[in-house]
This record gives sequence, structure tokens and C-alpha cells, in this order.
Amino acid sequence: MIVRTDPVPTVPSEGFQPRAHLAPTTPLRRALFYLRLVADLQTNSIHRDLREPLASFSGTILDVGCGNSPFRHLLNPTATEYKGIDVAEAASFGYRNPDVVYYDGNTIPFADGAFDALLCTEVIEHIADPTKLVGEMHRVLKPGGVGIITVPWSARFHYQPFDYHRYTPSMLETIFSRFSECVIHPRGTDLSSIGSKIVVAYIRNLMRIWPSTPARLLMSPVRLLAALIGIPVLVAALFFAHCGIRWGLGSPDDPLGYTLVIRK
Repeated sequence: MIVRTDPVPTVPSEGFQPRAHLAPTTPLRRALFYLRLVADLQTNSIHRDLREPLASFSGTILDVGCGNSPFRHLLNPTATEYKGIDVAEAASFGYRNPDVVYYDGNTIPFADGAFDALLCTEVIEHIADPTKLVGEMHRVLKPGGVGIITVPWSARFHYQPFDYHRYTPSMLETIFSRFSECVIHPRGTDLSSIGSKIVVAYIRNLMRIWPSTPARLLMSPVRLLAALIGIPVLVAALFFAHCGIRWGLGSPDDPLGYTLVIRK
């Protein structure tokens, strides 16, 4: 999930870190994964954008910064050969995937033109200077090979301190200019982004109902009341957010994130 080649800055401890993705490899994990798609709007929008393209991929596939390989199940296992890479630091964020090659975050440990396609989800924002990684992705992709990249736009400061950028389409075009094609489209709309913020605020409130200090103990009844009153707001926010993702309701100028389809 995290690819870094830079000094580690010092920041306060993260209060609400995103939950680790669990690949739907068992019935329980599958149920939790699809339940997550209801409330985790970022993951929902990424899954929607990846579902059809990944099903059509064939040949050797590289998943860059793959974490727990949460989208590997969308690939056709009989038509593809999957390789995942990540950095060793990813284990500190809840990931340790036995099917992944761990490397130093600099040179991708594969030969030039080794892959027919690549996938890179929510990684580029975690690199202070992504030029090296994008160059490496270009190097290991075969001529004519395709890739799918996702980046967040409306997302809180997460996986701290390794979160550096929110990229506009203009900047994404510049970063991926060495590729012969780069098509960028938004994931969701402003209504999706607003809904995502409401969901995060609601969950953060729930997390604080279980206090660790006397001051929080006094606040718990207030937070519990807010949680109960907020249920209709949460349901409405999720409804309109999903409408933004599925049907484009709202403005695409402030989306959840962007999906890029690139070709070498």
C-alpha cells in the first residue's frame, strides 16, 4: 500500500487510520468485503472502476503497492499471471502478504517489458516524488501494455506520515506524460465526497463513545445521542453518495478520486 523513498517526517499519531483491506479469499472475508463497499465509498468507487477492465486483462499482471491484494479476485486466474510488489514498511500498516515481493521502493525487481498490464491503487499520493516509480512502471510494461492507476482526491490525511499529495487531472497528465495514452476520469461527484465525509465523521463519533478518560466518559451520552439522531442523516448521505458514484449525480469537479487508464 505504501511506497516510499523519502525521509520520514514527524507528525502526531493518526487518530482514525483507514482499515486494512482484506482480500475476499474466504466466505467471511467476502461478506465483509461487500459490506465494506456499502460504507467505504472510496473502495466502492475503485471497485466499480476496476471490475470490468481487470476481468478483461490477460498475460502477466503487476500490482504495484498491492498491500493485501484486495482487487486480485477481479482478475481471471486462468488468463493472468499475478505478481504483487510492496515495501517492507507496509507491514506496519497491517499488511504482510505472503504472495508479494517486498522491495526497497526504488527499482522494481523485474526486467524491462516484463508485464502485459499493471495495477496501482491509491499509492501515488504516498510518494513525495513519484517520478521514479512512474518511470519504473513505464520500464517494466511491455510496448502497448496497459495500466490502471487510482488516486484519491477527497480523502483525509491518512497512513501518516506517508501521505503527500492530492493530484488534479492536470498534474496527473504531466506525471504520466511518458505514456502514449492517459485517460483520466473522476470517481464519483461532490455528493459522493460529502457523503464520505459524513460517514467518516459518524464512525469517528462512534469510536469515541468507548472512553478512555473521565472527560470522555462525561461526553459519551452526548455522543450516543448524536449517533442515534444521526442515523437518518447517515442513510441519506450514503444514498446520495452512491447515486453520485453510480449515476454521476452532482458535480464531477470535486470527486472522491480519479482513475487513469494508461498505455505504453
